[in-house]
Amino acid sequence: MKEEATAVSNEIRRHKRVVVADVLRGVAVMGIVLLHNIEHFNFYSFPDKALQPAWLNFTDKAIWDSLFFAFGGKAYAIFALLFGFSFFIQDDNQKMKGNDFRARFCWRLLLLFVIGCIDAVFFTAEILVMYSLVGIVLVATCRLTTRTLLILASIFLLQPMALFNIGAILLNSDFEVMKVPTSELWGATFAMQSGGSFMQTAVVNLWEGQLASLAWAWDHGRIFQTAALFILGMVIGRQGWMLKEYQKGWGIAACWALPLFCALRGLDLMLPDYILNKDMLGQAHLLLSSLYNLCFMILIVAGVLFLFYNTTGTKEMLCRLIPYGRMSMSNYVSQSIIGSFIYYNWGLGLHDRLGITASFLVGIVIFLAQLSFCRIWMKRFSHGPMEGTWKRLTWIGAR
Repeated sequence: MKEEATAVSNEIRRHKRVVVADVLRGVAVMGIVLLHNIEHFNFYSFPDKALQPAWLNFTDKAIWDSLFFAFGGKAYAIFALLFGFSFFIQDDNQKMKGNDFRARFCWRLLLLFVIGCIDAVFFTAEILVMYSLVGIVLVATCRLTTRTLLILASIFLLQPMALFNIGAILLNSDFEVMKVPTSELWGATFAMQSGGSFMQTAVVNLWEGQLASLAWAWDHGRIFQTAALFILGMVIGRQGWMLKEYQKGWGIAACWALPLFCALRGLDLMLPDYILNKDMLGQAHLLLSSLYNLCFMILIVAGVLFLFYNTTGTKEMLCRLIPYGRMSMSNYVSQSIIGSFIYYNWGLGLHDRLGITASFLVGIVIFLAQLSFCRIWMKRFSHGPMEGTWKRLTWIGAR
């Protein structure tokens, strides 16, 4: 087993970069860009449906439902999985050189926190700050055995707080689930998005917006799920499961994930007819949606890996996403800047003029523009602007 792990590590070191991981990053960020646009970057202000033709209301709903079905809770999950995967490669490369990467990674997380705060100036629901906080779990667990890591990830995936709340309600029907009060925080951000200047919006986004976003992540199980995905990404790197010779395992995982997704999704849709307690229903939905989104994410990852390793034409199309994936952080931050300028009051303020269909088209334009820029940039440089800066600052002072 030890020899196999060493062989896998050497394979990763030789290749430096597992290219299919960049493809997956590209798919994830593309999905995030499209979702954020139809949400108006967490600014839920849209044209009056009563003033729109019926066909436009239909396309709005079709696009909204389709995108959230395909990417909602899945694109971010792929992003989180790859965060853990990247940590493993960095840590393993340093370990082979006789270095301990953990302290340097803590500094890297602090830098990520700063980058996340810059992103939060423009977009309240950004995830980089949360990643910088939850990322400490990688430092705490990276020397544990694979078996222990899988047990920890499973516990986190089962949403321990939701299970505790469900148990408490079963024992006491009067038990009330504690939630972080965020209505005033979201109200403050909405007011600034609607009528604030850039500086006013930035100040509120950095404080009220970030508090509301982190509270939302806690209430909706994203903290535990993100920790689990970080750990699973690290395990995938450790076991070499992104490499071509391990694709049979992804096929088996997909065969399990598909029926589980259908069963869990179906059960979630049935629960409102059988559970009257709103808190119980909410916690059950949190648990089930977290699990069936994980199953769907596995299907996406397995599908991309299969197409990348076993086709020619489709692989060529997927390879076009490699520059986009390699600049995933630059694209993530820049789409926040562009999107807030388009929809918020401090910029063009088009939130009440662009409906979901139009915003979806805007998202496609942003994605294509970013993709074109990435392909040009990566012909000249080895890293994206944000990625290069993050890397240089990570190793500042290193000998």
